[in-house]
Amino acid sequence: MPISERIANMLEASSWVRRMFEEAAELKRKHGGNGVCDFTLGNPVDEPPLSFKEGLKRLASDPAKGVHRYMPNHGFPETRAFVAERLRDETGMPFTADHIVMTAGAAGGLNVALKALLDPGDEVIVPVPYFVEFRFYIENHGGRMVPVETHEDFSLDVDAIEAAITERTRAVIINSPNNPTGVVYSRGEIAELAEVLTEKGKGRRKPIYLISDDTYKVLLYDGLKPVNLFELYSPTVSICSYSKSLCIPGERIGYVAVNPTFEKAEVLMDALILANRVLGFVNAPALMQRLIPLVGGDTIDVQEYARRRDALYEALVDAGYQVVKPQGAFYLFPKSPIEDDVAFVADLQRSYHVLTVPGSGFGKPGYFRISYCVEMEVIERSLDRFRDAAKRYGLS
Repeated sequence: MPISERIANMLEASSWVRRMFEEAAELKRKHGGNGVCDFTLGNPVDEPPLSFKEGLKRLASDPAKGVHRYMPNHGFPETRAFVAERLRDETGMPFTADHIVMTAGAAGGLNVALKALLDPGDEVIVPVPYFVEFRFYIENHGGRMVPVETHEDFSLDVDAIEAAITERTRAVIINSPNNPTGVVYSRGEIAELAEVLTEKGKGRRKPIYLISDDTYKVLLYDGLKPVNLFELYSPTVSICSYSKSLCIPGERIGYVAVNPTFEKAEVLMDALILANRVLGFVNAPALMQRLIPLVGGDTIDVQEYARRRDALYEALVDAGYQVVKPQGAFYLFPKSPIEDDVAFVADLQRSYHVLTVPGSGFGKPGYFRISYCVEMEVIERSLDRFRDAAKRYGLS
């Protein structure tokens, strides 16, 4: 074996993803873009806000020297101060720049946090379904992912999480709004989870951390507001990204925020800063760090995503699919008409030229994910195809 056994095992575990995208690329080549409805990736087609583009022009024409040099490993002080101010306004908590580490997106932030927290053999509980890369990120740093089922509506099963906690449990990762379901965990669920983690953490040398992947926290529908995790549980670490809120996933800019009320916040920050360096991220991209404060509080048009959600959701339900209505993010996670979700997704692709992702990849066989961060005309083209598939499988 010319590569590490661990990476070889990871490749094998994710081989279905590679095959799926290879087949999708071939389908697009044969039938052209208009012949295929691609709902596979959470890769927004919308453009960033105007303030982003204007800020980019302003920075590009800035005559000041040294704007592309290294900065402190946790980021420019003024950028961290801006993020802290936003978090103070959002949560009412006493955030300062010293509670923020700028990272290479949420993926970088999660790896930095797990590197800082895990010893070999430590366990990380993850509710199912989960973002496909969580397992790999945890294993990157010697940990073991412990998947725990959620309720039928994908809400947290706190009793199941409590039962899964052992002496090796180091953290619980939650992702709300959730990828792949779009479900938003309620304040009551988080408060109940916080009580369990507090009780189970008593007498331990290290706390059980709550790691919140907040990539989609701006994408909330129907008047929902973000839950303030920081006031509910002290050992909370938030991982955030501007990829989705500004439609700039290729720019790789995000941050880790440590709860300012956590008594070991300073030690944890030191560990995060070191991890950011030794993992090779070194710094988050300098240009993006300078740009974020110029964009201010601008975000993408959330109502446009709600419109796409409603069009797809209503059509799928009318056609007979079973699907929980998402409250955030830009994913739908319907139940597959047949038990073999991989086979159903393959048939959607082969017979109807509709590209989706099997739920098996998110730890939840029997479902499939639709990513609706696409042009509205793609959604409209797909509706008859989803209806035809529903009829074929006896849903309507």
